[in-house]
Amino acid sequence: MDDAQQYLVTEEPYYRQIADEVELFEAASKAQMPMMLKGPTGCGKSRFVEYMAWKQGRPLVTVACNEDMTASDLVGRFLLDKDGTRWQDGPLTKAARIGALCYLDEVVEARQDTTVVIHPLTDHRRELPLDKKGELVKAHPDFHLVISYNPGYQSLMKDLKQSTKQRFGALDFDYPESAVEAEIVTSESGVAADIAEKLVQVALRSRNLKGHGLDEGMSTRLLVYAGQLISKGIEPIAACRLTLVRPLTDDPDMRDTLDAAVQTFFD
Repeated sequence: MDDAQQYLVTEEPYYRQIADEVELFEAASKAQMPMMLKGPTGCGKSRFVEYMAWKQGRPLVTVACNEDMTASDLVGRFLLDKDGTRWQDGPLTKAARIGALCYLDEVVEARQDTTVVIHPLTDHRRELPLDKKGELVKAHPDFHLVISYNPGYQSLMKDLKQSTKQRFGALDFDYPESAVEAEIVTSESGVAADIAEKLVQVALRSRNLKGHGLDEGMSTRLLVYAGQLISKGIEPIAACRLTLVRPLTDDPDMRDTLDAAVQTFFD
């Protein structure tokens, strides 16, 4: 199996289109325009990227960014083995070589001195200098760079430089309308439609508390988790406590508030 084949998305991921994001992304891809996806946690950004990679028949290389990630983690490094020294491409370099969709998830978690390595790939040059190796990698025509982050977590210490932001087109993501979100929860978890609707109502209560005791409301992802447990026979209140309330906060008063919201719909 060659490098490109092992990164292909072979089965169609479930994705419910909300507006014209699919058409806009495809147009940007054809124009070789890097894309930036912005939205709250668990709203479907990563699933959208996976779906687009499948739809376009393009390999998908995903990098979960973190504050300890270095430029070498993205680009590559020399390694020692029994035969001596060898070069190993990082995920960014590999994606550029094979013409993959390279997805940098939660890119603001990476240090700013790390993210600047993507700059030569995100303008007319579409190239990646490997200084340690003395090589200049010209990106494959099908290479497409996509980054994502949650604007709600931005701070002065964790934000993209304007010199980085202005190299990308951007799509805004958010939690879908209630009926659509319930449809997604039903499809993804196998839970009955009426239960999915109640889960969405609980989530809406939590999202109204954002900035009033909660940093973030319940995500669609968490609703799917709750639905999966309920469809396996777990009592709805117990499932909601496990997947919706306990992961969200450790504050006793806020937990009581969320537990009360769950009981309103499931007691």
